[in-house]
Amino acid sequence: MTSKIEEIWTNRELLAKHESTDIIKEVINKLDRGELRVANPPAIEGGEWTVNEWVKKAILLYFISQQMKTEEVGIFTFNDKIPLKTNFAEAKVRAVPPAVARYGSYQAPGVILMPSYVNIGAYVDERTMVDTWATVGSCAQIGKDVHLSGGVGIGGYWSHPRQHP
Repeated sequence: MTSKIEEIWTNRELLAKHESTDIIKEVINKLDRGELRVANPPAIEGGEWTVNEWVKKAILLYFISQQMKTEEVGIFTFNDKIPLKTNFAEAKVRAVPPAVARYGSYQAPGVILMPSYVNIGAYVDERTMVDTWATVGSCAQIGKDVHLSGGVGIGGYWSHPRQHP
């Protein structure tokens, strides 16, 4: 999967092929399920995080390959390329209205989302509370048992020189 994403990143003409967009969507699906992360924690205490640049590229390619769509949720209307997450009960996540999490973000079981925002590529681990008006940026990695206080903003992680192709 890594080499295919790198190939598509280098040759954008491949985005016209369903095979390419299917691979990109599979990366996003794996992010959404927590099977893949933008950054992996250290294998040993005191070690360094490993950033998966190819996953960040897949997210950016997803933005490029998706069309704008209008989504209505109750009284709210959204117009975006990334759909909203919808499987909170199945994932054992409490989402208090109007909490918003984009598809491709992961919230582990026991996470509580107060009225807040979690962006694509973010990973929020078990029993963490994203409190009222807190935001978790693109690709941010939040640990277990964390309380993100109301109004806090955790920045995203885009460091590739061609981040917005």
